[in-house]
Amino acid sequence: MRTVICSMGVSLDGYIVGPDGDFNWTAPDEELFGFVTDEIREVGVYLLGRRLYETMLYWETADEDPQLDAAKLEWAGLWKPLPKVVFSTTLTAVQGRARLASGGVAEEIERWRAEPGEGAVAIGGATLAAEAAALGLVDEYRVRVHPLLVGGGVPFFPRRGRRVDLELLGTRTFPSKVVHLRYRVQR
Repeated sequence: MRTVICSMGVSLDGYIVGPDGDFNWTAPDEELFGFVTDEIREVGVYLLGRRLYETMLYWETADEDPQLDAAKLEWAGLWKPLPKVVFSTTLTAVQGRARLASGGVAEEIERWRAEPGEGAVAIGGATLAAEAAALGLVDEYRVRVHPLLVGGGVPFFPRRGRRVDLELLGTRTFPSKVVHLRYRVQR
């Protein structure tokens, strides 16, 4: 059965986007970018909300950009063929290997967990990840903690008042002082 992972960059005070909508502080340096590239190799399908889908659209044609370095070309080469499921109430069409979700997040996760194949089910986008977490569908959290406080904005973890026990699987500190934490949900 496929593992469901939620992996995002977060400020030390727990936000993925600051109060002004800025998340440029999550841009990875070269070593962190390589680490994130290695993580995407483990993904079999990516479930994402509309805003993240629109942000990631660049990577659908990035391989055509002559300015792109080898590391970013490698990322684009992994991202572009990856199946994606987009959750949106406003989009009527999506591009590339993406399709609009035909059901709720629980139905989509159930479907992908049941399908043969390799690779994790990755969830991206604050609202979608919060919904999956509230339903108890996330198996693993991969958090890249950036060394700054943004003071508010969009939280990484939903404020639902439900305790979730976690088992630490690993940590890694990057030269940029970003700390990667990997936790498995204890059931």
